[in-house]
Amino acid sequence: MLTPPQIQFYREQGYLGVENVYSPAEVEELRRVTDEFVEKSRAVTANDAVFDLEPSHTPEMPRLRRLKDPIKQHPAYRRAILHPKVLAIVSQLIGPAIASNGNKLNLKLANVGSPVEWHQDWAFYPHTNDDLLAVGVAMDDSSLENGCLMVLPGTHRGPILDHHQDGMFVGAVTEPGFRPDGAVPILLKAGGISIHHTRLLHGSAPNLSPHARRLLLFQYCAADAWPLLPGDKPWETYAASVLQGSPVSQPRLADVPVRLPLPAAKHGGSIYENQRDLKNAIYRGVTAKT
Repeated sequence: MLTPPQIQFYREQGYLGVENVYSPAEVEELRRVTDEFVEKSRAVTANDAVFDLEPSHTPEMPRLRRLKDPIKQHPAYRRAILHPKVLAIVSQLIGPAIASNGNKLNLKLANVGSPVEWHQDWAFYPHTNDDLLAVGVAMDDSSLENGCLMVLPGTHRGPILDHHQDGMFVGAVTEPGFRPDGAVPILLKAGGISIHHTRLLHGSAPNLSPHARRLLLFQYCAADAWPLLPGDKPWETYAASVLQGSPVSQPRLADVPVRLPLPAAKHGGSIYENQRDLKNAIYRGVTAKT
């Protein structure tokens, strides 16, 4: 459980790092299962509904960038999103009735892990209120060298920046002159978790180290937060997404800033594809120092 100072820090800064949430045995199971999916990706030659591949992926050198919807791919991931310690922590931040609006596993494999440019999750999926957060489960130690999560503290209390380019959603901040000055890393040991508010500005650099940085990302939201995009969550889908508590048929409306991710991104499938043609990329081209 979080302490009152931790809860206050999250309210003010929009993020937390919490160590020792998953046991070494739980982490080892997640690593083993993930290795199995990397091996399966050898047979995949293009991005599909399950696998998102690094551009340099080959059958001889499998380089899986993202496993999509992992809780549907293996029971170990389903157990991880329902971990009692995580649900207890999330309950302290957004209330006891909790749903999930998404999940993914980002794999930054050694020396090749792709960056994620600066963005706000809220730009992808605005809801009727912003009691939404993402929990990142560190399957490996997360460091600056292997592309740990970087955040801009306090920005969850500010505006939603423009994520459009040439009139279309591009999945990254495109505000003229934007620079992530004052960014801080969330450094974690394997088994720890990061937590960030849906409106917090964040990103991550490429992996320039010989060490993998595999991060499970679980999106949690208050059960009374409903998506604003039409047809995004019919009742049956919504009810099935509730992890704790009961479904709610009366969404809670809050006065929060919103920009819809429309017109849709030119390149769909994942945030990596959304950001493919980003003109003002900050992390693209970053290389190891010699």
